[in-house]
Amino acid sequence: MAVLSWKHHTLIQSLLERGPLTEKEFHLIFTGITGQNPGTHQGKFNDYLLKINRELSYVQLDLRACRDPYDGRVYFGVVNNVSDDQSKLGTKYSVPQIAFFKAIVETIAQDVTAEGTICNLDALNIKLENQDVPAAFKNFTMSHKEKTLDQLVKDKWLCYTEDDNIGLGVRSILDLRSWFHNAGVPSCQVCNEAGFKAKLCPNDGCVVRIHHYCLKKRFSQKGVLVCPSCETQWQYQPPKAEPIEVENEETEPVQSQPSSNPGPSQPSLRSKRKRQRLNDAETAGCSSQESGANRKRVTRSSAHPR
Repeated sequence: MAVLSWKHHTLIQSLLERGPLTEKEFHLIFTGITGQNPGTHQGKFNDYLLKINRELSYVQLDLRACRDPYDGRVYFGVVNNVSDDQSKLGTKYSVPQIAFFKAIVETIAQDVTAEGTICNLDALNIKLENQDVPAAFKNFTMSHKEKTLDQLVKDKWLCYTEDDNIGLGVRSILDLRSWFHNAGVPSCQVCNEAGFKAKLCPNDGCVVRIHHYCLKKRFSQKGVLVCPSCETQWQYQPPKAEPIEVENEETEPVQSQPSSNPGPSQPSLRSKRKRQRLNDAETAGCSSQESGANRKRVTRSSAHPR
């Protein structure tokens, strides 16, 4: 085993205490600790990450980087590689809260239109009868769901987008990489990461997906892009939805708590803006046109997850 210095430990601690950090934030911490800029000392930076991951592997943890499909930014975070009953003891979320979160993730991931979001009211109207929840917990009220959404957004498991919908937070993107693969979520044709939020091939009979930022990069390089599978020409439009940083009304911007430090639920973050968001959604009839709470998302003809 290689011995880690205080510099390695400080990098690990910054991610455990503050949760996932943007590439810029993590690079600033690295520069402050080592006096070297990762942009000009990429080899040094990679060497630090390699040594850290070798040590973290002994405790089934991993330091990962991911690109947020909603805004294209790169994030770094420490995740647990084991998903079992023992690891679940370290979470501060209750059984019905975990089931509620799982239902939201599955709804977003299984949407073959790859919108990457779910309407706020649709999320609140999700039923837990089909979830693996003890009968005593099935009476999960609307108030409980609202508070859980607040906490999940605060802890970066979910996020609010500019179009007032709910998307997957950066912690979910980092932590659920294996789950996306095992659940059969189609991958982006360019980067091979989960394409739950992506652009679909214009050909309805084609299942190819490409992230918006991957498309933007390809278009900037080539100017014109055709589908690598069916050779249909693509049209690029920048995405509208981007995550909103949720702030506490009374204090400073919220920072996520590490999953390894369970604690009691924090007060709800339901601000005036979020109340207005719910009111606007109700006025617009977000879910009133649907026949049930667990409705199927609109599917593409002939499109099936690979």
